[in-house]
Amino acid sequence: MTTPGQPPYRSGFVALVGRPNAGKTTLTNALVGEKVGIVSNRPQTTRHAIRGVVHKPEGQIVLVDTPGLHKPKSLLGKRLNDVVRDTLADVDVIVFCIPADQPVGPGDRFIARQLREVKAPVVVVVTKTDAAAKKQIAEQLVAASQLVEAAEIVPVSAVKGDQVELLEDLLITLLPEGPPLYPEEQTTDEDTERQLAELVREAALEKVFQEVPHSLAVTIEEMNRRPDPKKEGGELVEIHALLHCERPSQKPMLLGKGGSIIKAIGTEARAGMETLLGARVHLDLHVTVLGEWQDDPKKLNRLGY
Repeated sequence: MTTPGQPPYRSGFVALVGRPNAGKTTLTNALVGEKVGIVSNRPQTTRHAIRGVVHKPEGQIVLVDTPGLHKPKSLLGKRLNDVVRDTLADVDVIVFCIPADQPVGPGDRFIARQLREVKAPVVVVVTKTDAAAKKQIAEQLVAASQLVEAAEIVPVSAVKGDQVELLEDLLITLLPEGPPLYPEEQTTDEDTERQLAELVREAALEKVFQEVPHSLAVTIEEMNRRPDPKKEGGELVEIHALLHCERPSQKPMLLGKGGSIIKAIGTEARAGMETLLGARVHLDLHVTVLGEWQDDPKKLNRLGY
């Protein structure tokens, strides 16, 4: 309820769009104040519309971090683009992320054309300002202003936290008046299993190179909770996950010599899982070959895409 003399409470949905690797998920995590999406320097790390909730006294922003819009080379790519388009049709504000450290290119112009058909106001955010010189940032702000009709253009460094709060305040002013959409303690609507699978995929993206990252999908096959024998009153969560690659030649890349890579993936993912679940985790990882899954509708459905 609004007290007389106070501005009205506002709430709504804000979609973050941009080409792959434009810093959308890093910005989402910075706005929410905790990690709700996985981050890597590989394009197309985000494969779902991930929601993060920002709670402020004057309003609530529900951020929808979308996969990077790109020219699709597979059925997976087409489905990721569909996720973005469906999201854009259904939000109150759009944040168009353009990285400061790379020139505006065909990918940005492609997105700008898509945004012309959208009714919601567009805020252009020039991201990664910590990675660019002042002159470069100034030139990017001018280039960005020529791409789309923007309600505002804001330079931001999500890594350093520069102008993040200013962006939050600005987004709230553009949202409709209305009550909170999520309870105060909730910062994401991602289900736990998907978050756990994404932690494994994030750890794997850090450890494998060549063509494996695009060909990698992760599913949680089993999850059991039981009392922790090592800690009174504690909980032990046993998690069995599968890493799916597309070709037999990719399997040894994920396993590593003597299982070194898969072990390193497990160690890193487990640390994130224990933070997420607030319990000790026993993680069991296996690699399986799921032939050409990126172009197979049934396999994509099975993997949740």
